[in-house]
Amino acid sequence: MVSSTMSNLEKEDHTRDAAFNKALHGKSANLRGGFASMLGKDAISQKAAVDEYFKHWDNKEASVETDEVRQLRRDEYATLTRHYYNLATDLYEYGWAQSFHFCRFAYGESFHRAIARHEHYLAHQMHLTDNMNVLDVGCGVGGPAREMVKFAGVNVTGLNNNDYQIERATNYAAREGLSDKLTFTKGDFMQMSFPDNTFDAVYAIEATVHAPHLQGVYEQIFRVLKPGGVFGVYEWLMTDNYDNDNPRHREIRLGIEQGDGISNMVRISEGLAAIRGAGFELELHEDLALRSDARPWYYPLAGEFKHCSSLGDLFTIGRMTKLGRSAIHRFLGVGEWVGVIPKGTQKTADSLALAADCLVAGGKDHLFTPMYLMVARKPAQQS
Repeated sequence: MVSSTMSNLEKEDHTRDAAFNKALHGKSANLRGGFASMLGKDAISQKAAVDEYFKHWDNKEASVETDEVRQLRRDEYATLTRHYYNLATDLYEYGWAQSFHFCRFAYGESFHRAIARHEHYLAHQMHLTDNMNVLDVGCGVGGPAREMVKFAGVNVTGLNNNDYQIERATNYAAREGLSDKLTFTKGDFMQMSFPDNTFDAVYAIEATVHAPHLQGVYEQIFRVLKPGGVFGVYEWLMTDNYDNDNPRHREIRLGIEQGDGISNMVRISEGLAAIRGAGFELELHEDLALRSDARPWYYPLAGEFKHCSSLGDLFTIGRMTKLGRSAIHRFLGVGEWVGVIPKGTQKTADSLALAADCLVAGGKDHLFTPMYLMVARKPAQQS
C-alpha cells in the first residue's frame, strides 16, 4: 500500500540533522541526568532551534489561527517535531521520566510503577512474547522500549527522527545491558525505510500524534508489519466532545499542540477512521481515560494537593502549583541571565507549562485523551 500523503512529505536529510545535533548537543548525550545535559548546549544552535520551533506559534493565538498556519505546521511536521525534542528532551527527563507518556494511577501506586504498568498493559493487550521482532514508532530516549524488553522478552527496534534522543536511548540500553535486544535507528515514521513485512508487531506510545496525517503513519506501520501482525497504540486525540467553533476548545487544543510539538491533532472519530483506512482490522479500542481510577491521569500536572497520596507527591504536585511554577520560571530566568542555562530554556519551559494547563483542562472537561487505546491487526491474507 502506498500512502496518498507520500508526495507531500518533508525531504529527509540525515547529514544535516547529524551536524546540527553535534553542534547543539555536543557530548551532552553521554551525561546521565536531564538537568546536567541541559547545561551543555551550544548557544547559537540553541537559538536556531528556538527560532525555528516557535516561528510556528508566536503571535498565532487560537482566536486568529488560520487554516494556512495549520497547513504550514503540517508541511514542516518533521522539522517542527525534531526541534521540539531538541529543546524539550532534557526538560522531560529532568521533570518527568525517561518514558515520555501519561498513564493511569491505581490507589497508592507510585509514579514510576504506574508508568511501567501502562507499558505492560499495552504489551499484554498485544500479546507480545519472547523474541518477537517489534518496532517502537517514536521511541523517545527508549524508556518504554527497555521496559518492553524486560517485561515481554521481545527484540525492539526504536525509530526516531531526533539524533539526540537516539544517542541517549542507545547509551541507556548499554548501561542496562540490553544492547543485544535493542537497536535505535534514525528515520521519519511517515516514510519508513524498512522493507515490507519486516516486524511481528509494532507499537506507538503517544508518538504518532506528531504525524501530519494519522492515516499516513498508520499506512506505513501497516506496510512494515508482517501479515497477521499486531499494532498497538496509545493515541493522543481530541474527543468527539471537542467543538472547533468553541473558542475555549480551540485554545485548549492549540495550547496542547504548541507545548507538545504537534502539528495537527484530530478527534477520536478521525483516529478510528484513519486506522481502518490504512487497512487494519480493529480488534480493540477504548479511551482508558474514562476508567474509574483512584487519581486522574493528569494529576501530576494539576498542582492540586487533594491528589497527594505519598511524600513523593508533595514534590510532584508542589512544583505545578502557582508558587512552584513561579519558582521554576525565575530559576531558569536567572540561569539564562548568568549564562549557566542556555537562552530559550525558559521560553520552552513556559510553553510546557501552558500545555500542562491545557492538558488538565482538556482532561477535566473530557475534550482530550492521551490514552486512546487501539489494537489492530494486519490481515493474514492480503486481498
